[in-house]
Amino acid sequence: MLSACDRDVPVRLAINPFFPMAHRLGGVRAAVDERGRPVVYIAESKEAEQFGPLPPEVAVDLTWQPPTEAPPRRRRGTSRPDDGQ
Repeated sequence: MLSACDRDVPVRLAINPFFPMAHRLGGVRAAVDERGRPVVYIAESKEAEQFGPLPPEVAVDLTWQPPTEAPPRRRRGTSRPDDGQ
């Protein structure tokens, strides 16, 4: 569907970045924005089907979430057998 649209026109997808989920796409519509510039909208399917959470790296790439790293792990002490004292 997108191949029928001008490749130089920005594509907008209306999704909630605070609850990023992967959705099945529906229609693609070319329109004009408030300044008279061409724009392409991608709509969610009528079934509103969700496939689960958006992968974290995609949300980071879209700047919806900051990059996060797991906290460094501290080395745990070893347990020593009690020598009876």
